[in-house]
Amino acid sequence: MNSESYLSDGARLHYLDSGSGVPVIFLHPTPLDNFYWRPLIDRLGSVRAIVPDLRGHGVSELGANLPVGGFARAPDAPTLTMAQLASDTVALLDLLAFREAVFVGCSIGGYVMLELWRRVPERMRGFAFVCSKPQPDAEANLVKRADTVAKARAGERETLFDGMAQASIGATARSRRPAIVPELRSRMVLTSEAIVAVQAGLAARPDSVSTVSTIHVPVFGISGGEDFAVSPAEMEAFRAAPGGCELHTFPDAGHFAAYEQPEKAASLLVAWLRQFGV
Repeated sequence: MNSESYLSDGARLHYLDSGSGVPVIFLHPTPLDNFYWRPLIDRLGSVRAIVPDLRGHGVSELGANLPVGGFARAPDAPTLTMAQLASDTVALLDLLAFREAVFVGCSIGGYVMLELWRRVPERMRGFAFVCSKPQPDAEANLVKRADTVAKARAGERETLFDGMAQASIGATARSRRPAIVPELRSRMVLTSEAIVAVQAGLAARPDSVSTVSTIHVPVFGISGGEDFAVSPAEMEAFRAAPGGCELHTFPDAGHFAAYEQPEKAASLLVAWLRQFGV
């Protein structure tokens, strides 16, 4: 993969580019980076894979002057909004002169895809959601995000990442392949400021349930039966998409399902991508 960079709203952002043909944009979960998708992409053949590090993640800059006040429970926190991440993605599409593309997103990556649909639906050929959902944060999630913001500001960054690595990887994967925990933990390198901004942005993201009913392109989804953050039942909401929806549940996978079981995910995704000439 070739590593490239570009500027978006004052921040230098990075992405990987490989393969040829119909472009497929892969948007990773937080607090990881492009590394999350590598086991899956390695099994997809020569697909044209564009894999950015989202703003504030990996080697992409967070940037300055983020809006403040998006998260009521941390009113002074900078907020990395889904709108900003969508703007960064549109800037990448423009840079690469892609009129349209297929998108694959995990967790926050899926939330960005929903924002992209509201903004530039004509550039979206299809959506594959992995452990992502259209519903906004419930009360318990908002409480947890406020606690994460407080801990990040108190200098507990490493402890937070230790907990995220354990919670996000399913119990089955941790048991079968213990090395997966330090493997992914090593990719969690966000600054404390970035953790705060991401958590505020996730808390402030809009309710996208009604957006799903307007998606007239094909939708694909993978949920994890051991996922603490997004349940298979919540992902059922994507069936309302009028463009058609194909959903799969991995009973023994957690929130990082595509990394935990890349062979199974790749097999299903390859079959779904054929409709786009990939």
